[in-house]
Amino acid sequence: MTANPPDSSINASTFSLISSLRFDPDLPSAVRQHAGTSYPEPHDSLYYLLRYHQDRLLKAATNFQWHKAISLLQQPLEQFTQKLDSAIPDRSKAWRLRIVVDVEGRCSVDVHPATPWPLPGMFLPASFDVLASLNPSFPWRLAVDPERTAPSQFTTYKTTSRSHYDAARQRVGIQSPMDPTEVLLVNPQGEVMEGSITTVYFRRRHQNHGDATTEWVTPPLASGCMISVSRQYALDYELCTEKAIRLDELVDGEQCLLSNGVRGFIPAVLDLKAVH
Repeated sequence: MTANPPDSSINASTFSLISSLRFDPDLPSAVRQHAGTSYPEPHDSLYYLLRYHQDRLLKAATNFQWHKAISLLQQPLEQFTQKLDSAIPDRSKAWRLRIVVDVEGRCSVDVHPATPWPLPGMFLPASFDVLASLNPSFPWRLAVDPERTAPSQFTTYKTTSRSHYDAARQRVGIQSPMDPTEVLLVNPQGEVMEGSITTVYFRRRHQNHGDATTEWVTPPLASGCMISVSRQYALDYELCTEKAIRLDELVDGEQCLLSNGVRGFIPAVLDLKAVH
């Protein structure tokens, strides 16, 4: 299962599709220096993982059967880029963009100054320790939501309907977007879903031709996680594989990774104290 079936009872006028990303004039040089071929084309784009953002929005519009939005999002990437370019107030600075698409195919772009961020962390990390050395706020704390979240179309697709994420953040005491803390959502079956604003990755043992190795794994969409641009990047370039992860197998203090389409990859340490 990769998604929930469309629900005709959902009122399309009550929500919009969204995708958030980073615009950064230094991104192309960072790609050349830190990523090389381990990053999707176009390498000269100033928008982080732009093609994945467009694809994610198109998948959501297709799921909800928003035909005008589908037509908008099927346009060539160059034309989609021009729409974003028109919203950038100063191309010499980094910005955080929030693309909003409604059922009528209207697209708006909210733009805010981007938080200073280590660009090497935007790409596939060489190791937890290398990533953790990039920012004084690293590693983040990953707390577990004491309540359970039911998978739905609003956990599979990123929309403005985000009350379930806001509630989870409040339950673990996250008060600011600048707080270096994330909350881990768990479904009613006890399977890890994702963070409130991030995809999650855990290190797990793997048997390879009789030899035990470790690899990064991320929950499958069937567990209720979101179609994430950074998750797709990690899967496409073989940072990780998909595997169901149960709450009862997590270990307090274990190292993990988080990622999203604005900040790239973030090291975190699991804190289970709130659920024991």
